[in-house]
Amino acid sequence: MRTPQRKSGWSAGLLGACLAAAGVLVYAKAGRPRMLRWGATEREAREELPGDELLPEFDVEATRAVTVLAPCEFVWPWLMQIGQDRGGFYSYTALENLVGCEMPTVNQIIAEWPARSEGEIVWMAPAYRYAGEAYMVAARVETDRAFVLHRPGSLWSFVLEPVGDDACRLIVRTRTGEGALGGGHVLQRLFWEPAHFVMERRMMLRVRQLAERRYWAARRSNG
Repeated sequence: MRTPQRKSGWSAGLLGACLAAAGVLVYAKAGRPRMLRWGATEREAREELPGDELLPEFDVEATRAVTVLAPCEFVWPWLMQIGQDRGGFYSYTALENLVGCEMPTVNQIIAEWPARSEGEIVWMAPAYRYAGEAYMVAARVETDRAFVLHRPGSLWSFVLEPVGDDACRLIVRTRTGEGALGGGHVLQRLFWEPAHFVMERRMMLRVRQLAERRYWAARRSNG
């Protein structure tokens, strides 16, 4: 009497495994490539960007981009405020704080904060969290052009390219070396990469919004 139930349970388990495998395959073949190049043109995804030489050999590279309807100089100040020790990351702050990042929310330019300098530490979480390892170093700072964060095995570059007089492209590239994020390939591809994409996409859209708002407010005030 129990045999049909066992068979039914076995069949359901097999079906679930097949569906899961199909989902992973679709993600690997279609979802993941789009995620890694979200918003970027073919040229942007392939071109050499400032900072690439700091991590020429890598396991994973993602290049994402958005068009900002404001000149580079109106985007740059927001990039200079990136960091837990400054304006946060303009992303989902509540999620960041769930894992102890204690991220601030800053929606204005703080004039008292100087531009980042090369060699300066940019904190991802308070220094007393994560054994003091949640940081990257400002490896390249080119005003209105490139802000590159680096640490062994990881690269995070923010690059601005002008588009006419009143717009620019914000291009963000990440590179990670073998095992840089921990947990192996499966965890990296199925968790870390999607999680970073969600947070980074939000950051890029928020930076765009803040820069455009400030630029067009300045245009209106100047007549």
